[in-house]
Amino acid sequence: MELKKSLKLELLGFFLLNAFVVSMAARKPIPSINWVLKETKYTRLCSSKKILTVNGLFPGPTLYVRKGDRLTVNVQNQGKYNVTIHWHGVKQPRNPWSDGPEYITQCPIKPGANFTYEIIFSTEEGTLWWHAHSDWSRATVHGPIVVYPSIGTTYPFPKPHAEFPIVLASWFKGDVMEIIQSALEGGGEPNKSDALTINGQPGDLYSDLYNCSKPGTFKVMVNYGKRYLLRVINSIMNEEVFFAVAQHNFTVVGMDGAYIKPIETDYIFITPGQTMDILLTANKSPSHYYMAARAYAGAFYDNTTTTAIVKYIGNYTAPSTPTFPSNLPNYTDIDAVTDFTKLIKALASKDHPIDVPKKVDTRLFITISVGSIPCPNDSCDGPDGSRLAASLNNISFEEPAVDLLQAYYRKIGGIFTTDFPSVPPYFFNFTADVTPDNVLIPSTGTKVKVLEFNSSVEIVFQGTNVLSGAENHPMHLHGFSFYHVGYGFGNFDNKTDPKGYNLVDPPEINTVGVPKNGWATIRFRADNPGVWFMHCHLERHSSWGMDMAFIVKNGSTRSTSLRQPPRHLNPC
Repeated sequence: MELKKSLKLELLGFFLLNAFVVSMAARKPIPSINWVLKETKYTRLCSSKKILTVNGLFPGPTLYVRKGDRLTVNVQNQGKYNVTIHWHGVKQPRNPWSDGPEYITQCPIKPGANFTYEIIFSTEEGTLWWHAHSDWSRATVHGPIVVYPSIGTTYPFPKPHAEFPIVLASWFKGDVMEIIQSALEGGGEPNKSDALTINGQPGDLYSDLYNCSKPGTFKVMVNYGKRYLLRVINSIMNEEVFFAVAQHNFTVVGMDGAYIKPIETDYIFITPGQTMDILLTANKSPSHYYMAARAYAGAFYDNTTTTAIVKYIGNYTAPSTPTFPSNLPNYTDIDAVTDFTKLIKALASKDHPIDVPKKVDTRLFITISVGSIPCPNDSCDGPDGSRLAASLNNISFEEPAVDLLQAYYRKIGGIFTTDFPSVPPYFFNFTADVTPDNVLIPSTGTKVKVLEFNSSVEIVFQGTNVLSGAENHPMHLHGFSFYHVGYGFGNFDNKTDPKGYNLVDPPEINTVGVPKNGWATIRFRADNPGVWFMHCHLERHSSWGMDMAFIVKNGSTRSTSLRQPPRHLNPC
């Protein structure tokens, strides 16, 4: 009897020990990374300056994770400006505390201070990116995030032999923070960038435009017959771009951390904030070929081109000049934008399903405008002496003194109001060449829209021609991916346009390009409680107030409610 009892206790101990080991294995340690933000000297375009970098790198370091991973990144700010970091496209379920936009979900990390971000990946798979989300510091503080398939699964396309991040960015000869601060003080347009870059280099195509850039031109080394995955990220400050490789076709297989039906094309169109996964097969005569990105300007802003070189490995006579992509669209080619955009559809397979809301609980119709606010004695640098002001539904967002998330969580009054309008205050011919004077001047305020947990939301973004400023607007929503179900030109028609929605396989993305003089419709389910920013990813528009925020209420359980804040929050 005692032997049986002893045996039972031993077996019970064995099972408990195994359960403990399995439990500990399931709760594997969360990897921790240390980043130091510091001023680092860089030379581009024949001149040197100090730029804010992460660990001295431009672009910054790449984060490599698998689907569903978690990691922590401790950011120590040794720079001279306040800063925050945003993990663009990472949904951060229940965890807006680490989302990053300053004065929205956190107060900034001041010089000499630090903050530890906990990054929670969920359904994302593919290429995302991270960047500073404070003033214009993201011009140099940004880098890729590579989310590999979870262990035991693989890509839904042929496995590449190698992969390269391709980070498109802007280079300013001046101090970017001073450029935007000066522009905001004066009320006019900020200076344009002096160059676009590929992986930190302007390229060597136009010696009269990008002086001194040839020695550092980025090069991709390829073997004939091999397949390569290009992880393209548009971190450019104010320009959408066309991107191509001379004489080579692409197969686009992913966008914004989700897979799409493969697109065979010889160019892509990508807006600031977006990412694309592209397969390139090295199947041309061994030589040197230009990789190029050219700005698309819906309203003429910049017609810059940047280059890198695809070099075949092997013995051959190198050309004196690499071949330039003749198929790269012109910077005003709106048809090329439309032709590419209409091809993008979700993979929507058994292993990568989508769930498009068919029934809509909350509808918003949001106009996107660039207007102006009068200045005393017409003393500002904007049109007719006014101050430029961008808006959503005629509300130009004002940055609060305390971040919205803390104000919401701690019930601090007087920081924001919950009356962001579901429709604009005026309906007019939004895309007419001449618009009414009464829509030129927006209201100002810190207004949010409250959403019920798990409600289905539809937003129609309507571009406007206010101030003759019509251009593409890349609208980015934090905390969610959404379905891009429709788009068109002219004024949205509530009766006829929804009949053309794609509710079968719309792409699941986090940044949508609203076409010049047109509209775009998105849908998503508000199943992520917290405070989430939405804004235009053209940086000058966001700086002028083309922003708003959603508050998503808690669900009925702990697992559907906002997490508690971390122990350390930076003070405002």
